[in-house]
Amino acid sequence: MLRRVWKPVAATVVVVGAPAYYYYRSYSTQTFDLSIRTRDSSGKSQMSSKTFTLLPLKESEARIRADAISEAYLRPDGLAWKYTTAQLSSNDPIEDAFANQIVARDESDPSAPGDYLFFAVMDGHGGYQTSHLLSRILIKAVAAELTNLLKDPNSASQPGLLDRVRSLLWQSPSTSPSFDASPARVSQAIQLAFTELDDELLSRPLRILANTLGPEGLKKRELPDLSQHPEALSSMLPAISGSCALMAIFDTAHRDIYVACTGDSRAVAGVWEPSQDGKGQWRIEALSEDQTGRNPSELARVRSEHPKDEEDYVIREGRILGGLEPSRAFGDARYKWPLPVQEALNQVFMVGNGMPMRNPPSQFKTPPYVTAKPVVVHRKMSLPSPSGSEPPKDATRFLVLATDGLWDQLSNEEVVSLVAGHLSGLKGIVPKSELPNLVPTTSGSAGINGKKQKNLSKEEGSWAFVDDNISAHLIRNAFGGGDESLLRRFLSIPAPHSRRYRDDVTVTVVCWEEGNEANVRIVREKIKSKL
Repeated sequence: MLRRVWKPVAATVVVVGAPAYYYYRSYSTQTFDLSIRTRDSSGKSQMSSKTFTLLPLKESEARIRADAISEAYLRPDGLAWKYTTAQLSSNDPIEDAFANQIVARDESDPSAPGDYLFFAVMDGHGGYQTSHLLSRILIKAVAAELTNLLKDPNSASQPGLLDRVRSLLWQSPSTSPSFDASPARVSQAIQLAFTELDDELLSRPLRILANTLGPEGLKKRELPDLSQHPEALSSMLPAISGSCALMAIFDTAHRDIYVACTGDSRAVAGVWEPSQDGKGQWRIEALSEDQTGRNPSELARVRSEHPKDEEDYVIREGRILGGLEPSRAFGDARYKWPLPVQEALNQVFMVGNGMPMRNPPSQFKTPPYVTAKPVVVHRKMSLPSPSGSEPPKDATRFLVLATDGLWDQLSNEEVVSLVAGHLSGLKGIVPKSELPNLVPTTSGSAGINGKKQKNLSKEEGSWAFVDDNISAHLIRNAFGGGDESLLRRFLSIPAPHSRRYRDDVTVTVVCWEEGNEANVRIVREKIKSKL
C-alpha cells in the first residue's frame, strides 16, 4: 500500500513548431527591426519589417525564471533527489504543460522503502486544450493501469479499466498507485494507459451525441445542434487539438526507470563516470527518439499501416500527409476520425460555436494516420544500456525531459554539458570552445534526431552559468547564453510573431545520487514528523 507524501505538481507551458532563423537590425539599444510575415489586401503572404521594443535584461531574465520550480529531497532509501522545471512561452496562451507526482511506499509494503516518481512534459499544438488536460490526468491514467497490473501480473488489461480511466478523466478522484511487475509488463501497461486515454478523448464527443439522440434518433440519422451542450467544447477541443507527451517513471524500490515517448519531445540522460586518471567524464544517453517522418523507423511504420498506393505521400517532407510533424500524438482527431465522423461532429458541436474544424489534409483516405501509443524505454537507475558498463553506486546522474523547443536550439551534447557544468559549480560566462575541456563528455546512446536539422550552436559565442535553477539555465542558453543582446531580442518578440523564431519550451531536469545511507536516519525522522 502506498500513501502520497507530496501533492502532484501540475502546470502548463509552451509548445509546438520549429524555430526559424531570422535576420534583424538593431537601430538603438531600445528597439530592433524584425522581418515578419503579413498579408496584403488581396490576402497574399509577404514579408515586411516591423520595429519592436527591446526588453530590459532584468525583464528578460524575469520571464525565464517566472515559473521556475526547484525541489530537493533525501529519501530513506539513501537516494538524494533534486528536480527543477522552467518554462518559456511563445504562443499566447502557451500550449505546453507539465506534471510531476511523487508517491512513497508505505512502511508495511514488503518492497519498502522506495518511491515512485512521475515526471511528464506535454507539447501541445493546434491549441492548449489537449496538453493541459493531459497535465491533469495522464499520470493518473498510467497509475491506474499499473495498479491494475499489480492485481493481476499475468495480464496488462482488465475488464473495466477504461471505465476507471474515464472516471479519472472527467471526475479526477485521487489515486494511490502500487505495482510490482517485470519491465516488459510495466512497459505494456504504460502503453495501454496512453492508448486507452487517447481513445477516451476521441470517443467522448461521439458518446455525448449518441446519448442525446437515443436509439430512435440514431435510426433517423438526424443531426441536432449541440453547440450549447455543457460539454460541447470541453469534449471536442481536447480531441481536435493535439499534444505530444513524454513521461519518466522512477521505481526506486527496484531501481528501474521507464521513459515513455509519444511525439517529438526528448529525454536525454547524463551519467558521471570516474576514470583512473581522476578526471572522469559525462556519458550522454538518449532515452527517446524523435517520432517524426524523418525518423526512418517511424517512416517505415507509418507506411506499413497504409495501402501501397499511399506510400509516396503518407509522409511528405517529414510530416504526416505534409501537415503534422509528430507521427505520434494525443488528440489530433482530424488525422484519426473517419471523414463522415469529422463532418458530423463538426456540424453538431463546432459550427454553432463559430469554431468550425479545419478540413483534413487533401490526401486523407485511410485513417488513423497518427497514434498515441508510446515507445517505452527501460533502464536501471545506473542508466547505461545493459551492454554498457555500470557507473559506481555513488555516481551522480540526471535526466532532462524537454519539449522540442529546447532541442531546436541545443544538441544532446550541449544540454548534457550545460547541466553537468552547472552541477560541477561553474559560474559566470564560459566560451563555447572551452566548455568541452571543462566538462568532458562521451557518447553512449545517441538516439535519432527526427527534426529538420537546424543551425545549432557553433563554437563561437559563450554560455552563461548564472541561474540557480538548472531548467532556467538551459532555457537561457538556448536563446542567447552569454550574449545578453541576443537573449533580449529573442525574448522581446511578442506573440504571435515569436512563433516563427522560437517555440514554447518546457524543461524538467531530474538529478539523483546514491550512497547517502549515513543520513537516512535523520531524514526518516524528519519525514515522519511531517506526516
